[in-house]
Amino acid sequence: MTQSISTIAFDADDTLWHNERFFKLTQDHFAALLAEHMEGPDLMDRLLQAERRNIQRYGFGIKGFVLSMIETALEVTDNRVPQSVIAQLIDAGKEMLAYPIELLPHAREAVVSAKGFGRVLVITKGDLLDQERKVAQSGLGDLFDGVEIVSHKTPEAYTRIFEQHGEGAARSMMIGNSMKSDVCPMLDAGGWGIFVPHDLAWDLEHAETPEHHPRYRALRDLGDVPALLSTIPKG
Repeated sequence: MTQSISTIAFDADDTLWHNERFFKLTQDHFAALLAEHMEGPDLMDRLLQAERRNIQRYGFGIKGFVLSMIETALEVTDNRVPQSVIAQLIDAGKEMLAYPIELLPHAREAVVSAKGFGRVLVITKGDLLDQERKVAQSGLGDLFDGVEIVSHKTPEAYTRIFEQHGEGAARSMMIGNSMKSDVCPMLDAGGWGIFVPHDLAWDLEHAETPEHHPRYRALRDLGDVPALLSTIPKG
């Protein structure tokens, strides 16, 4: 890495704290509620189709997920799903919005090391109120120089954010668990894309690994962030 980096950004959900596990738990509950109408794998496929259709309408996050579950329940029961099931799905969404924030291993260490390096941002997508709640409850909020909550992570979004908060994408780094949202569009914007895998991944977040891109790096976990930063010239 020859060009210095002045701004480092982290994704939030499943990069700094757990998130997808709560979606998986709710999906299991959803499958149990609809078990007499459709087997689990087929039901999950129908739910994924609904989520894919609805992203442009509802965006990312729990509220859109709940609406997609309700829509799927209506579809697979020919609109005969009991009201009690709809009520349970709504309650499940409320529970998801109230889950406590649990940091992933090395999250604080990684952000602190980045803070000593330069400007630090969190860039996340999803529901505004829910994402603000997570940042506030994470205990990491005071470490960030900026928080950006966007509807979609695109090269254009990264270009705008790093021009506003830093010295452009070329001198910036994005660290996250989604190849599709955190890594590839950041590389397209001219920055560094750092992949930190998570055991659980949403099917809609898969993308081809840019293995040969000169600005792509893959870490084992957030514990590798300080060592990575030690190889980079400060901005």
